[in-house]
Amino acid sequence: MEKIGVIGLGNMGMGIAKNVINNGYKTMGYDLRDSCLTELKKNGGDAAESVEKVGESCDVVFVMVMNGDQVKDVVTKLSPGLKNRGTIIITATITPEEVRVAHKIAQENNIKMIDSPVSGGLQGAHEGTLTLMTAAENEVFDKYKPILESISKNMFHVGVNIGDGQTVKASLQVFIGATFTAIFESLVLGSKAGIDGKILYDVFSSSGVSSPLFKNCASLIMDRKFENTGSHISTMHKDLGISMSMAKQNGVPMFTAAAAYELFQAGISMYPEGDNWSIVKLLEKMSDTKVEW
Repeated sequence: MEKIGVIGLGNMGMGIAKNVINNGYKTMGYDLRDSCLTELKKNGGDAAESVEKVGESCDVVFVMVMNGDQVKDVVTKLSPGLKNRGTIIITATITPEEVRVAHKIAQENNIKMIDSPVSGGLQGAHEGTLTLMTAAENEVFDKYKPILESISKNMFHVGVNIGDGQTVKASLQVFIGATFTAIFESLVLGSKAGIDGKILYDVFSSSGVSSPLFKNCASLIMDRKFENTGSHISTMHKDLGISMSMAKQNGVPMFTAAAAYELFQAGISMYPEGDNWSIVKLLEKMSDTKVEW
């Protein structure tokens, strides 16, 4: 059985590592934070002292870092150890162009790559129920499907070309980002007009727009939980920036996504340490109201 590596042990990466371990794979991880390495060891994994050590010790490596520059740096550092034998799975959300550059580095070292960004958030990562948007050659996808299934409830083979996974993810984030801002504005509007938050929650939850995304988002807002919920505002802001860049390259107007991106820009300026729902506080301040149960 392959030994699995995980680079980046934040909220999402740690969830991936735990599920890989729970599915019986020997697992090694690396993160810049000692606290993350300690948590990995408590959950049955091995802590590496460097990215290079993971490449030397593992056969398949998940990469869950924040941006494209980090992905390219990690792939470069993994390459000597994985050369002529290994596979890298990019679960980070980056631009299609960035993952293709990382793929070129891997190809130069005869390393296979799977482009598989994820959706499902902190809960999905830790419960092993992520949705995967996976792009890889058919034989590579088939070979590593059991490993991918250890972290996923819904997996879609979206294409054979590296970059297709990131393209689907960028499209999805437009939908998610715009949905978030619609939720924020609708709750603030109802609250300002004098409607109790629980009534808004109950009605919206019973309507055609009800979804796990709405229920989770609205509950956190009304519970006034704006930090450390696993959905940092900087991540969605970064993802929407990728979506807007892709839209520009393809000549696609993004009216709603552009408004959502600007609202997330305002939110991250006001509450840089907050989670997505922090934007509600900005709208509340502007409207002189408060959304609560």
